[in-house]
Amino acid sequence: MKHLYNIILFSISLLVCQTVAAKPAELSQQNVTDKMHEIMRAHVLYKHFSPLLAKRSISNFIEALDPTKTYFLFSEIERWLDLDEDGLKQVVEDFEQSEFPLFTAIFEQMDQALKRRDLFEERLKGVALPKNVTPKEFKDMSWCANEAELYNRLKRLRALQLEAAGNIGDDATLRAKQRLAKKRKIMEEEFQNTDPVLRQETICTHIMKALASSLDPHTMYFTPDEASQFLFLIQQRLVGIGVQLRDDVDGFTIVKMVEGGPAEVSKEIKVKDKIIGINGEPVIGLDDAEVIDMIRGPSGTQVALRVIREIGHDGAKMQQVKEIHLTRGDVIVKEARLETAIEPFGEGVIAHLHLHSFYQDEDSSSTTDIIKALGEIRKNYKVVGVMLDLRNNSGGILTEAVNIVGLFIKKGVVVSIKDEQGSVHHMRDLDSEQIWDGPVAVLVNRLSASAAEIVAQALQDYGRALIIGDDHTYGKGTFQTFTLTGATINPEGEYKVTRGCYYTVSGKTPQLVGTRADIMIPSGLMGLEIGEEYAKYPIENDTIAPSFNDTFSDISFFQRDRVRRLYGNNVQKPDPHIRSFFALLRKNSKIRQENNKAYQRFLLEMKKSVDEMESDTSLEHAPDFQLQEAMNTMKDYIIDVVCNFPAENVHTTSIK
Repeated sequence: MKHLYNIILFSISLLVCQTVAAKPAELSQQNVTDKMHEIMRAHVLYKHFSPLLAKRSISNFIEALDPTKTYFLFSEIERWLDLDEDGLKQVVEDFEQSEFPLFTAIFEQMDQALKRRDLFEERLKGVALPKNVTPKEFKDMSWCANEAELYNRLKRLRALQLEAAGNIGDDATLRAKQRLAKKRKIMEEEFQNTDPVLRQETICTHIMKALASSLDPHTMYFTPDEASQFLFLIQQRLVGIGVQLRDDVDGFTIVKMVEGGPAEVSKEIKVKDKIIGINGEPVIGLDDAEVIDMIRGPSGTQVALRVIREIGHDGAKMQQVKEIHLTRGDVIVKEARLETAIEPFGEGVIAHLHLHSFYQDEDSSSTTDIIKALGEIRKNYKVVGVMLDLRNNSGGILTEAVNIVGLFIKKGVVVSIKDEQGSVHHMRDLDSEQIWDGPVAVLVNRLSASAAEIVAQALQDYGRALIIGDDHTYGKGTFQTFTLTGATINPEGEYKVTRGCYYTVSGKTPQLVGTRADIMIPSGLMGLEIGEEYAKYPIENDTIAPSFNDTFSDISFFQRDRVRRLYGNNVQKPDPHIRSFFALLRKNSKIRQENNKAYQRFLLEMKKSVDEMESDTSLEHAPDFQLQEAMNTMKDYIIDVVCNFPAENVHTTSIK
């Protein structure tokens, strides 16, 4: 199973658009059945298409056709969403015969919905639109019960879109109307296309996507265009401005900036700015891919962004429209992979190593960079503790996670993989050399995922580190493989499939539950629905036997003696001693947190709704309270270790 050792634990980023591209894949109905059988043979859980998967697929198919719930009425699709067991079994039988009459019927139901939508669009041309519409109205929507409700939804959606476009100018409002109409017509053409071959390929592409995504949140089918884009994203290099966007209906909100990218370096644009125009053109009505294409361009050229920025707070909120010019440049998403800092403490320092991803290329890797960084700090300071910061780290290369755990333990199993056949394979650290054998803390939040969870949980299993931060990490304990490995893309499309689950040496997987913090220090993410548990159709959590006493059962009988000799006697044993400090550390941290009024206000502010948070600019410059308190907890822990007993009256300086 060599492929297991080169698995990339793909990022949880929502950058990949799962809508059908303008050009469908070259798929026939027989291709759909064959490709799904291929996916299911590789899948960790579902080996056969079942009534459960049929029900999920129907729901996926309908939602993909009408993601904004502005075409169908509930009464028109209810019979498909609520199929009985016999109806679902028929869908399964049809699938095995490469027949999809139910999906075709849903696709054709759009004809009536399109005619109604045309009538509504005509009515909208001459009516006054409502005021004070917010994006919050369009989150977690249900299907409309009647035409009046559907028309009102369209009217409010249009009001929100055109209000944003109006901030560019009157001409932009007109252009936005024209663009929305054009986009709608282009989308509708795939339903009305009379070319039988293209129409069949379009239906099959929709069906293929719905079937693949019924298995779990990370199994996905890609059209050739999407496969190319996905490969481009995981290579993490592009020419642009270095921002991550969220489509908020009335514009595209900047949710993250790549450190070192043109946007971050310029200091002119901010997270939470909402892009409403690019080079004088409104973006209302465009999809993610179109906006990305408008932002990208040759290195050294300029792009003009029209943004809305919320200023003020505490009831005095105002909108400021700004025109910002940025120069495009190379954006290496993996740049700023590792940040280092020191925290003075006593006669030495705590080394703060903030690792953003688990990476490896021709020039460097996360492991070698950490070795180098800690070595540089130790040249100049006496290191008394190491804080490995894995907040917002969404994963990366699995072997790098194993190597980094190996920097802090002797020898032993780090992670075990159970594949689609149920076979368990262990990944071991065979190098007893540690770069640091003193106090270690791992700082996590709810966006620490995949490889980051492996590192945190493995070090927790061995008792080598305190896990500090949010109550738990993201909870992604599965791994995927991607069929596209070379430059040639299959015209029938490519796919990413969940092949199995991973477990650390204790036999536990973070799947769904995440890695639990030993000392909880909440961040602003604690109140948000973030994690695998909120994803659609997640794989269940389970356990395997612990591997502290390695039996080498996954290794060929003829190779076991050689591996045993490599292990020698220098194997890491779990150390429960660290747990003796938990009660006091929690007590001290709780006192500091409760007495820190600024921290408490910050946590209170972060409990606001997303809309309120976006308009509160006072949070932009808030201190990193979580890191500060984590450092104080680390100082308590170091004192306890040095003194070799819990110091009942130790309280480090309160954070300000």
